[in-house]
Amino acid sequence: MKRSSPMTIQQATQNYERWLGGFLELVPEDLAAKHEKMAGPTFKFLRASYYRWAQLFPRLCEGLRKAPKVLAVGDLHVENFGTWRDPEGRLVWGINDFDDCWRLPYTQDLVRLASSAYLAIENGHFKIGAREASNSILGGYRECLERKGRPFVLAEYSKALRDMATRRFDDPSQFWQRLDALPTWKGDVPMGAIKMLAKVMPDPDLPRRLVHRVAGLGSLGRQRFVAMADWQGGRIAREVKALSPSAVMWAQGGDGNPKLLYQSVLHQAVRSWDPWLRVRRRWIGRRLAPDCSRIELGELPPELELMPLLRAMGGETANVHLGSRSAHALLVDLSSRDEDWLHQGVKVMLSAVVEDWEAWRKRPIELS
Repeated sequence: MKRSSPMTIQQATQNYERWLGGFLELVPEDLAAKHEKMAGPTFKFLRASYYRWAQLFPRLCEGLRKAPKVLAVGDLHVENFGTWRDPEGRLVWGINDFDDCWRLPYTQDLVRLASSAYLAIENGHFKIGAREASNSILGGYRECLERKGRPFVLAEYSKALRDMATRRFDDPSQFWQRLDALPTWKGDVPMGAIKMLAKVMPDPDLPRRLVHRVAGLGSLGRQRFVAMADWQGGRIAREVKALSPSAVMWAQGGDGNPKLLYQSVLHQAVRSWDPWLRVRRRWIGRRLAPDCSRIELGELPPELELMPLLRAMGGETANVHLGSRSAHALLVDLSSRDEDWLHQGVKVMLSAVVEDWEAWRKRPIELS
């Protein structure tokens, strides 16, 4: 399909960051780090440039954009999964970040998730065939739709998934060492962040050390603070991060009511919720701990069976989509599509991603 974008990747990045700066204060040093990482592996470029994906998907995948719309994740990829503790104290696995959630065709989440899996294969993280990856994701998605959803409570779901998630707990000191290495933040802290920290700390008056944490790729450049404290015989950490409207809003022209849909998707999804995850105005707060964080590809055990993992990722995507009123139409639409639609959609989008990546590596933008 012919690509028809009025902007280069450099122009899109500058335009998006200018728009984003109208909603929140950006951290120039972190943006510079993000731009540098975008010139690295294609997988990192994909993660860091969802605004571009949101701009190109409707142009390049016309047949897929006409699918039923759901309250979707948006910036979905294979590193957007992690663990948390639910109100019963059970360990739960699922999607970790909804910063860019928006009403989108359900197909976009699946194509982006599968695209990230293909790039993880290309970059040497996954040892599996591309079609096996997309078929696993789609099979898990369909199965979860058919059973009306199921949260991934690890004590009762899958030993392989549970072992993958709990391996990080063997040496929790590494988690705290990474946080301890961060310098104490001595600058100003927005009042919204202070109020959110008070809401997510077990005691709002607890003495704590505050640091600025650089994490993620899509959200790199936004203010992110972590408070660490000693409480009742152990260490605790809470993070607050600035929120803005989804990059989809920018891709659609940037006008209109700047909706924040994070709380909506948490409320609607088939999910065993995290009681420490809070949204207040333009800040999100959460608990950080060895058992409550995102799982990176480098943390996956080499012996892990990848097809069941990707199948679970497809199932968790369905858990999110099932919260939408249009969920009843998803299986009907899936049945109307040929069996190769996901693989073909990934090929189209990855061609555009690689073209942008190559252009970025030749001439990344510089902050003014």
